[in-house]
Amino acid sequence: MNKPLIVIPMGDAAGIGPEIVAGALSDPRVCDFARCLLIGDKRIMDQAIRIKKAPLTIHTVQEPEEGNYQPGILNMIDLGGIDPGTFSYGKVQAMCGRAAYAYIEKSIALAMAGRADAVATTPINKEALRAAKVPFIGHTEIFGALTGTKDPLTMFETNGLRVFFLTRHLSIRDMLDHITRDNIISCVRECMKALERLGVREGTMAIAGLNPHCGEHGLFGWEEVNEITPAVEALQEMGYQVAGPIGADSVFHQAALGRYNSVLSLYHDQGHIATKTLDFDRTISITNGMPILRTSVDHGTAFDIAGKGLASEISMIEAIRLAARYAPAFRKTGGQ
Repeated sequence: MNKPLIVIPMGDAAGIGPEIVAGALSDPRVCDFARCLLIGDKRIMDQAIRIKKAPLTIHTVQEPEEGNYQPGILNMIDLGGIDPGTFSYGKVQAMCGRAAYAYIEKSIALAMAGRADAVATTPINKEALRAAKVPFIGHTEIFGALTGTKDPLTMFETNGLRVFFLTRHLSIRDMLDHITRDNIISCVRECMKALERLGVREGTMAIAGLNPHCGEHGLFGWEEVNEITPAVEALQEMGYQVAGPIGADSVFHQAALGRYNSVLSLYHDQGHIATKTLDFDRTISITNGMPILRTSVDHGTAFDIAGKGLASEISMIEAIRLAARYAPAFRKTGGQ
């Protein structure tokens, strides 16, 4: 059986995306678990290979089936899009935003057509997208629109710790209004579906507490009493394997040890701090709830070091590894 085919959009050419791809695909271990196809600009990748001193030869193809998926070969569909006469590393450029979108669009099309098993994305720049008049703020919005997914669900994974988010890009004040019984129940049900699609069917999901010591029965806040505990009890009555609320100062550690198969973080930084402190480089974002599987590095374009050969490829390797790991189970469910 062929290893999963993971398609990789190159990302913003002015950032570190090309370099981390060159570094990752020059690691012979990647070929042990995945076949990788890059969508990008060949001239930029030639530069990235030189910058990283990567032992790679680029093999351009028109179709995934034409790839030579052997160590030392970087298979890519060259969409171009970057003018070398005006290109600069580390700067917001409309052409880079426009090209990055085209690479993502092609990657999604291949996965939606069943010609790739998953997409592993590299960093893009929101300002460059805006300069290019791309009508999306980031990856999640692009994937949602191009796959017809109303509300993609984000999960972080690092070293076996899986974290979902009830809320993400909200202020702390606004977030509190979303900590409701109904919202928690709805989110957990979607999280459970996502875990099943990834082949995770055993174990218990933990619901993190919000207040210190989970509020101490109203002493430090009433959210646990009025909203979170009733949600957990209702979910348990429905037959879901959930526990909580469990203090956020301990629940992530417990899940990392294997006591829980995942944690529902109630807000953005609660889960981000836990995963990135555990292992920043290996914190990978997995977008669930779509008809295709997408993993991503969880760092930015790092314009300050782009083009200098300093970027680490560890996150890219991990994003490819997790895409390949979950792709077989995801394929069996048809993403449903």
